[in-house]
Amino acid sequence: MNGINLFTIGFTQKSAQQFFYSIKSSGIKKVFDIRLKNVSQLSGFAKKNDLKYFLKILCECEYFHLPLLAPTKELLDNYKKKQMTWEEYEDEFNTIITNRKIENLVSPVELDYSCFLCSELKADHCHRRLVADYLNKKMSKSIIIKHL
Repeated sequence: MNGINLFTIGFTQKSAQQFFYSIKSSGIKKVFDIRLKNVSQLSGFAKKNDLKYFLKILCECEYFHLPLLAPTKELLDNYKKKQMTWEEYEDEFNTIITNRKIENLVSPVELDYSCFLCSELKADHCHRRLVADYLNKKMSKSIIIKHL
């Protein structure tokens, strides 16, 4: 294996058709839901049991919930309430995932053709990008990251 192919996706502002087409057409085999809570009402198809079913049936893809890759409730609330800047959020989140040693939660083999899922439409201000970037620095194989 030359590199690990890792994808990220957010479901907000995507139709079910767009979301599942992106997963299937990318060849993704596993989706790691890295939201703190996976029972979101933002999109009906993104609730844990429905999502697990749809991914299996429509995309032949496995589903796993990994809340240890999510921010703490307090950190997320502070950012959403604009009590901190993105840069402060990023620094604190990176400290959290470093302390959690998240590189021990998934192996390079598990990451290849997997996808980190959260709600944010774009990855630039989302923890899924931070998780992918962190793992890219920690893994022995390089990670090719594609944000869907």
